[in-house]
Amino acid sequence: MRRNLLAATAAASAAAASIQSYWSVRRLHQRPAPTASVNRPVRVAAGPAQVALVINPSKLHADTTRRLVIDACAEAGWEPPLILETTVEDPGTGQAERALAAGADVVLAAGGDGTVRAVARALAHRPAALGLLPLGTGNLLVRNLGLPYNDIAGCLRLALHGYERRIDLGLITLSDEQSGAGSEHVFLVMGGAGFDASVVTDAKQELKERFGWLAYSEAGVRHLPGRRRRISISLDGGPPQSRKVRSLLVANCGKLPAGVDFVPDAVIDDGYLDVVVLSPRSLLGWVWMAAKILLRRRGGIPVLSYYRAKQISVRSAEPIATQLDGDASGSITSFTARVDPAALLVRVPQSAPGPAGSSTGQRRSSRWAPERIPLRS
Repeated sequence: MRRNLLAATAAASAAAASIQSYWSVRRLHQRPAPTASVNRPVRVAAGPAQVALVINPSKLHADTTRRLVIDACAEAGWEPPLILETTVEDPGTGQAERALAAGADVVLAAGGDGTVRAVARALAHRPAALGLLPLGTGNLLVRNLGLPYNDIAGCLRLALHGYERRIDLGLITLSDEQSGAGSEHVFLVMGGAGFDASVVTDAKQELKERFGWLAYSEAGVRHLPGRRRRISISLDGGPPQSRKVRSLLVANCGKLPAGVDFVPDAVIDDGYLDVVVLSPRSLLGWVWMAAKILLRRRGGIPVLSYYRAKQISVRSAEPIATQLDGDASGSITSFTARVDPAALLVRVPQSAPGPAGSSTGQRRSSRWAPERIPLRS
């Protein structure tokens, strides 16, 4: 009798937990979609400005970019720019802090996504604006903001005389519970764990220098045969739910190189992070998923799920590789990511990119809206 009572109690508890888990994500599904652009671009005020340039001297066009900035400030009749070079030990945060201390109105980040991320960390919640001069491989934030990523001079004109808007930052804490190590970071485009991070980590430097972002394709092919890993996911403090995944991405915005809009409804200033769970079991699953993404037909892909949250916590029983904005960030067993709304002032074109299929700034209705996470897969 006592055994039957215990079994019934356990079954009731499990059922209650399942219902609670379902409705916690169901509420997320039913949350009204915010507008696409909360913070519209505003024209930069005319007049003299104090310009600082944080530049990665190892980049191919670093010297040319330095000269362009000096000449542009002279042409505008402004003081010469404060020029600060990044180092291996300090990829940009310390330099940006020195620029702020010197009274910079705009801090230009000339380098790859790592340089941009480091400078953005110092500029968060500060009045100085971030200007973007793309010298890297992916230049992901530049692409997502609609800047001319293959035109440094054009980006410079916008950084000095264009428009500015506030965008969200992603804040993430990476932890390895086996070693006790932990670290806090920012990201501007997306962070990931699993397949995508393994590809970023193993991409060959010589191929990146020769072919740019196409170098990641070679690493991707090598990692396709990998296995799925079981992780637990919690959205906005809800109950953790178990999934077997190949990759999990947390996106502040969703455009990748080659015009791939991987997360079409991600908006960079809506106060949310978009979560993508990829769980293909085979090569055929990868091919099917890739074809659907490239054709922009997200409906009916059971191995690809989208969600939206302000905070996401992930745990893995074994170490899993991670990446932030296309840069490897080590292996961890857990992370917590959250959005920091309107944290960064950035120089942009007049038109603000919205989600795919939207030219009015309103979020389009989506056939692949966030859905509940199955308890097991």
